[in-house]
Amino acid sequence: MQQQILQQSESRMKKTVEATVTKLSHVQTGRAAPTLLDQVSVTYYGSKSPLSQVGTITTPEPRLLVIQPWDKTLITEIEKAIAHSDLGLSTSNDGNVIRIQVPELTLERRTELAKVVRKLAEEGKVAIRNIRRDANEAIKKVDSGDAGGGAKSRGRGGDKKRGQATADPVQQLTDRYIDQIDELTEAKESELLET
Repeated sequence: MQQQILQQSESRMKKTVEATVTKLSHVQTGRAAPTLLDQVSVTYYGSKSPLSQVGTITTPEPRLLVIQPWDKTLITEIEKAIAHSDLGLSTSNDGNVIRIQVPELTLERRTELAKVVRKLAEEGKVAIRNIRRDANEAIKKVDSGDAGGGAKSRGRGGDKKRGQATADPVQQLTDRYIDQIDELTEAKESELLET
């Protein structure tokens, strides 16, 4: 039963790290990346569609994004969606493709974004710690349920030691996934502070 709790906790921790990676990828670093436009939706045949589903997004240069819509009539709609997206990006088009020049970040803006990165990382760590707490509580419930009548003869000390012994693998899992978030944070911050 404890092994099952550990496996469920590890699965949840992996998903938390993946969610943190996604959130960090949306932080602008001054480099062109198709993920910058992940949250932009375009109205296409009456419904909202992600930009990546209505055209091809490429980065031919470090500070240039090129969007080639599959339907040329969408060019103005895509430009409107980008303008309303709060990304602060300006577009230009030649009738076939849309070009977005990603502006270089000022030192002040880089520092602000580094704070955002640390905040997102801390949210991921808190989520992992919450998973650890849930796992420890589940293990304690299993231990107290398994002890049954035999616990009275052994005393409460034996249950407590068993609970601590099983908490160690949970803490090891927690440490491993928090370390992964720390590594992601360091990489993103160094990418941000590059000039």
